[in-house]
Amino acid sequence: MKLQIIKNRKYPYLLSGILVLASVLSLIAWGLKPGLDFTGGSLLEVSFSQERPEVAEVNSALNPLNFGDLVIQPSGDKNIIIKSRAISEEEHQAAVNSLKKAAGEKNELSEIRFDSIGPVIGKELLQKSIWMLIIASLAIIAYIAYVFRKVSRPLASWKYGTAAVIALLHDVLIITGIFSALGHFRGIEVDSLFITALLTIIGFSVHDTIVVFDRTRENLSKFYSGKFDEVVNDSVNQTLARSINTSLTTLLVLLALLFFGGNSIKNFTLALSLGIVVGTYSSIFIASPLIVDWNNFSKKGFKK
Repeated sequence: MKLQIIKNRKYPYLLSGILVLASVLSLIAWGLKPGLDFTGGSLLEVSFSQERPEVAEVNSALNPLNFGDLVIQPSGDKNIIIKSRAISEEEHQAAVNSLKKAAGEKNELSEIRFDSIGPVIGKELLQKSIWMLIIASLAIIAYIAYVFRKVSRPLASWKYGTAAVIALLHDVLIITGIFSALGHFRGIEVDSLFITALLTIIGFSVHDTIVVFDRTRENLSKFYSGKFDEVVNDSVNQTLARSINTSLTTLLVLLALLFFGGNSIKNFTLALSLGIVVGTYSSIFIASPLIVDWNNFSKKGFKK
């Protein structure tokens, strides 16, 4: 059975409009909660062999060290994550010793990780991350325009690339909107791994979109009859099973990592999992309808 995806494109447009609007409002109202990588500071994660101390006890043990405002978060069953201003190695060791004393001799303490980033490096990393997203988008337009250079009817090749970038920006905006809300309600922060997840989502989304566009290109060269929307709809249906199967197998691996992996990669795998779902949706229901509407608009404009 052939699905009339292009004919019923107003429904995905409506859903995407709601999601994008909600994401924009979330970003305006709350923004993203930047993590250590972007703000600068130190992060210390320790684990206790027995029952971990209460947050108040940890705070009392570290207060004499003058680390400024501390963020103390329980993690897992026996771990605690402590975030503070950027501290030196000497201060780091002092913190570990204070925590050992607070835990007691029988409750052995193990250091899981310690990261420290200066505020200047954090700001520079944020700027470079934004530039990476911009450069990746421009490179995608150029690449698709080159690949589709021999397909100039009824749509110019660069318009395929632009439609793909619009779809991936749709994906990125929705994911950042979700993490904006999660940051506000659950305290989830974004860091360099989140940027890595966004770049991975961009690559996955574009790859999926190119598969559909490439089938459209093949079909146009074989039996172009002037009904562009029918050719695009056939192309989407021909690649639908492949897109869903590829995304589903990838998603199963990511969900396993999300539920059974370490705490340090949970936000990364969550972003990727959401991105796979949104990216698959946009390549089928957003990117392909966009080139049809762009073609229809161009034809109307030409007639005028």
